[in-house]
Amino acid sequence: MNEKLKNKITAAVTAVLLLVISLFCILKPADDFSESERRLLAGAPKLTFESVFSSEFMEGFEAYSADQFPAREEFRGIKAFAEYNIFKKSDNNGVFQAEGHLSKIDYPGQPDMWLNASEKFRNIYDNFLKDTDCRVYLSIVPDKNYYIAGKNGYPTLDFDELAGYFRKEMDYAKYIDLTGQLSAEDYYRTDTHWRQEKITGAAGKLAESMGVISAGNCRINELDRPFYGVYRGQYAMPCEPDTIYYLSDEIIDGCRVTSYDTGMPVEKNMYDMEKAVGKDAYELFLSGSDALIVIENPAAEEKRELVMFRDSFGSSIAPLMTQGYSKITLVDIRYIQSSMLDAFINFENQDVLFLYSTALLNGSMALK
Repeated sequence: MNEKLKNKITAAVTAVLLLVISLFCILKPADDFSESERRLLAGAPKLTFESVFSSEFMEGFEAYSADQFPAREEFRGIKAFAEYNIFKKSDNNGVFQAEGHLSKIDYPGQPDMWLNASEKFRNIYDNFLKDTDCRVYLSIVPDKNYYIAGKNGYPTLDFDELAGYFRKEMDYAKYIDLTGQLSAEDYYRTDTHWRQEKITGAAGKLAESMGVISAGNCRINELDRPFYGVYRGQYAMPCEPDTIYYLSDEIIDGCRVTSYDTGMPVEKNMYDMEKAVGKDAYELFLSGSDALIVIENPAAEEKRELVMFRDSFGSSIAPLMTQGYSKITLVDIRYIQSSMLDAFINFENQDVLFLYSTALLNGSMALK
């Protein structure tokens, strides 16, 4: 076969492949959501004169074509395999494996994000708490990288520096250190969150510091389906799933849970079994991150209230705090304007706990 014919065949095959792939991309319905990555996928950008000349269309099309490429998940797996096993990289898109855990590098610290969060918290204190008899506390949930990253050669956020910053800026709050009550095994292997059955010690430390009691001997219930956390999808390689366990006792079972996520009261369960079979099984705990949730304990021995400003970590620890309170109000200011809090909460003689993870504090732009 002469060289000219070879070149023609190569060009023809390439053209056919490009045509087939292009037609597939055009005819394939766009996916809205990536189950493995737990994120929305880019949609097709609108083609207008302005969007073309401002480069907005091409930027949007680049994101769209990457997210909607045929067999995208399979190609992600091939890339991850090559990264780890051929090129011997220690991570793939920031996700690494160490001591049986998947985790994501969160480095370096972002002081501007810390400042943003501390200013939001200061505004809440100045506007609603400063002239009240509320008792204010602060606790920071360390990322599991605190326990596994540094000693395995991965860069990690300086937790002591972050905690020191917030202790200084939030001098109106008593700090409760949880680092001694936690270890790497208290977190899911494939996810960022802590495991409820492992954090009774952390709940006890919070309760003791605020002068109440937490849940004691609870029943351990197993969710009858595997749990693949957020890091599993980002890892893009096969891995063993986690198991979700959730705790119950007479107090937890007897509580009334009301969500005000839409502004109107909606009764919910402490453990949402519909969410447990959804996209993120961790949303089993209090239906995920609703803006405002009230837990009432009719069996409480004394009338005492807790207001918890929290992120998703608060969903699984709040049930363990019900033993000591007649009412717990969970507030997620990612989904509710902090300036509107007095429309829902009368701040008077409560324990007020700011409980946030390092990941949220190091990326706090979602706080309102």
